[in-house]
Amino acid sequence: MVIKFTKMHGLGNDFVVLDLLAQNIRLNKTLIRRLADRHFGIGCDQVLLVEHPQSPDADFRYRIFNQDGNEVEHCGNGVRCFAKYVYDRKLTGKREMVVETSNNRAVLELQDDGQIRVNMGVPRLNPDDIPFIADAQNVSYALEHKGKQYDISAVSIGNPHMVMFVDDMRSLRINKLGRSLSRHERFPEQVNVGFARIRDEQNFDLRVVERGVGETLACGTGACAAFVSARLRNLLTDSANAHLKGGVLKLEWRGEGEPVFMTGPAMTVFEGQIRL
Repeated sequence: MVIKFTKMHGLGNDFVVLDLLAQNIRLNKTLIRRLADRHFGIGCDQVLLVEHPQSPDADFRYRIFNQDGNEVEHCGNGVRCFAKYVYDRKLTGKREMVVETSNNRAVLELQDDGQIRVNMGVPRLNPDDIPFIADAQNVSYALEHKGKQYDISAVSIGNPHMVMFVDDMRSLRINKLGRSLSRHERFPEQVNVGFARIRDEQNFDLRVVERGVGETLACGTGACAAFVSARLRNLLTDSANAHLKGGVLKLEWRGEGEPVFMTGPAMTVFEGQIRL
């Protein structure tokens, strides 16, 4: 089987994009792990699929799989790459489009400067909707893990996130701690773990360990989750910049019940084909 693919990235969070409008591929976990393998495959954080929508009022459907082969609900950097992919290949002439995710939909806008603005939807803060095991909704939660207690926030941006605010990231073994916390029993579907440091009221640093992947150079939904968590703690204004290893994302949120907007770049690296 020969698979045609495009390699893309959003601030270093990289993807193998497969156009299932133009080719018929039967995917399984083994194949996805093979494609994502950086030594024996193409190499990526996630595999991204372009599909026909199931709803008549959507333009496309996008699906995303982590390195471990498991499908996840959403990816902020991935959805920006999706928008660039379908527009550059003239699969649509729209500069604003609606795409279906596995559990929601996102509105994507290609701006004149090449940046892509995404309506990421209304954050879910109710523990049952994240999902997160807690007695009631709160701004912060005490989480016990391996004999230590952590002060965390929990929020879903279409996928579950845990956020911790720290003063110094250099003192933490972030990838090891994040991988361990991502499997915490209070998150039934596992969780992405973000470590945020506030610079000032409009800027924060962020590192994210994604479930099934490990630490990535950037995480769009993680940036949104950390921003929402910081806003609820009155640490940031309603517009702020997330500084990630791979670059900067601009974020906007007016408060509970309102959608989060994320703006950032997407880049095509190369195209190719692989024989399996």
